[in-house]
Amino acid sequence: MARDKGDLLQGTLGMLILKSLAAQELHGYGIARWIEDVTKKSLTIEEGSLYPALRRLEDRGWVSSSWAVSETNRRVRVYTLTRQGRAHLRKEATSWMEHARAISIVLRAEPSYV
Repeated sequence: MARDKGDLLQGTLGMLILKSLAAQELHGYGIARWIEDVTKKSLTIEEGSLYPALRRLEDRGWVSSSWAVSETNRRVRVYTLTRQGRAHLRKEATSWMEHARAISIVLRAEPSYV
């Protein structure tokens, strides 16, 4: 049974958003485009997933937001990674990389029968 890309994102979207904000503040569209660009369009973030996730991250104190004017002269909400968000990102990224390493080992192993 094939899994939808959305299944993966549900557990990792917050971490991807935090990572996108690690170097600079971005508005929602910029966050989605950064993730698309970095993954060479393997992952796309829909507005219906992005903005609720941003709200959850803001409620947890991991991002803050403020109003700004975009390059196209439109009023946009920009998001910034907080100190707590940076610490959470480090912790989650380390844990995720450890799990990914372990899963890669299992997937590369030759099956054996005991």
